[in-house]
Amino acid sequence: MTQPALSPDVSPAFAAEVRAGLTHAPQKELPSKYLYDEVGSALFEVITALPEYGVTRSEERLMAQHAVDIVAHLPHDVTVAELGSGSGRKTRRILEALCKKRPTSYCPIEISRTALQLCRRELGDIERISIVGYERDYLAGLAEVSRQRASGERLLVLFLGSTIGNFARLAATRFLREIRAMLAPGDALLLGTDLDKPVPVLLAAYDDPIGVTAAFNLNLLARINRELGGDFPLDAFEHVARFNRDARSIEMHLRATRHVTAQVRAAQLTVTLEAGETIWTESSHKYRVEEVDAMAHDAGFACEHQWLERDWGFAESLLVAR
Repeated sequence: MTQPALSPDVSPAFAAEVRAGLTHAPQKELPSKYLYDEVGSALFEVITALPEYGVTRSEERLMAQHAVDIVAHLPHDVTVAELGSGSGRKTRRILEALCKKRPTSYCPIEISRTALQLCRRELGDIERISIVGYERDYLAGLAEVSRQRASGERLLVLFLGSTIGNFARLAATRFLREIRAMLAPGDALLLGTDLDKPVPVLLAAYDDPIGVTAAFNLNLLARINRELGGDFPLDAFEHVARFNRDARSIEMHLRATRHVTAQVRAAQLTVTLEAGETIWTESSHKYRVEEVDAMAHDAGFACEHQWLERDWGFAESLLVAR
């Protein structure tokens, strides 16, 4: 049978990272950023509403209570750049508080075009806001925003939702250093971090009983099938959430339930998995409050203020470039 032609919109970067991850030994892996295509972004919005997943609601409560105070600690004239805006829902309170004081430019940075469209719809009704989206990786988008800002204008970078938890701890510090390299002294970063909590609470948050998180995770293989000419049998994989005590992180994996051989034509790859073998798709590291200050200092920031939501356990930290 003749295979269907590959889409002319195949992403070479996606194909290259899939090839690198699925040939990585001893643990096959895939970058978590590719979980968020149109389907994945929609499924994640459902996850944020699940009773077991308290991260998003915790941050929303914190923002509702403290947005005005957070804005009071910022420089007078800032352009706002958000890394991984998602739908923009978690950002609304900050932008509303800023726009009440002065017109504000907001630059969401996303690799997902769908997320940027959702963000514009979610936030476009805020008075005195100007939205310019960047369909880029985090650092490429931030570099562009930083280059284009006016002389003397301060930059506020938002990295919310505890996305920093997707990085291993040393990698998280390196990433913050890369952000700092694009900033001027006095620019700021508002960093959201999910805090330590009991293991059963964490496992339930990443393995809900109705299977939304499982569908979100499995969609990554479905996306490879759709976009890269893959032929992964989705019924041969199951979602697994594990707690890594040494790293203090939740890991999401896709586990083969039987022997699987699959092709990914755009990556020129044939991959084999034995029954029980996994593909590691995401980590979510959990922090203690004092760790954020130490990480900020190592990356060239001063942690000037922290706001805590204690019901679930979440922190927003205002880091100022030294």
